[in-house]
Amino acid sequence: MQLKVCEIFYSLQGESSFAGLPCIFIRLSGCNLDCSWCDTAYAKDEALSLEFDDILKRIAPYNCSLVEITGGEPLIQKNTAALIALLIKNQYQVLLETNGSKSIQNIHADCIRIMDIKCPSSNESNSFLSENIQYLTPKDEIKFVIASREDYEFAKNIINTDLANISPKKIHLSPVRETLSLKSIAEWILDDNLPVRLSLQQHKIIWGPDKRGV
Repeated sequence: MQLKVCEIFYSLQGESSFAGLPCIFIRLSGCNLDCSWCDTAYAKDEALSLEFDDILKRIAPYNCSLVEITGGEPLIQKNTAALIALLIKNQYQVLLETNGSKSIQNIHADCIRIMDIKCPSSNESNSFLSENIQYLTPKDEIKFVIASREDYEFAKNIINTDLANISPKKIHLSPVRETLSLKSIAEWILDDNLPVRLSLQQHKIIWGPDKRGV
């Protein structure tokens, strides 16, 4: 089996509750959405077809057990679930970052799903597959990218009505720093006593917003 891969690299995990840990990233090609603030648009078109054995050979030298499958949108490729299962079989801990528009039902139970719920500023807020919430497990995580007060209120409503069973440690608000100050979103969270984690993109803080492969 094979997948279309945009890039494979080794860096520090920049987001989620795994932030700061060394991690291998397998960025798959293609995406079914067109978010206004997308910072990986290149992943839509840059593609190299790789057999699963080639992928395993490329990640082995990093000597790291944490792997994230990201994109683009990984779940638009039918073989993604099989790669996840193979990585887990080979003793990797696997994170899957997905935009929430495709079903996560058949992803290996040991995979940690980090699922975006798109807010209004993305222009893709109608893309979320609501049934995915029922497939979340206590180890899975949710991310909202916040670019405005409207986005924040949108996320707050979903958190309060639909995500009561998800630990606050696993619900992330990630600000678009070009349009929203960190102070503003921090104050909103504190004023509302909202049960979430403010999640900054550590890789952008360390290497800058435009650096690839980090």
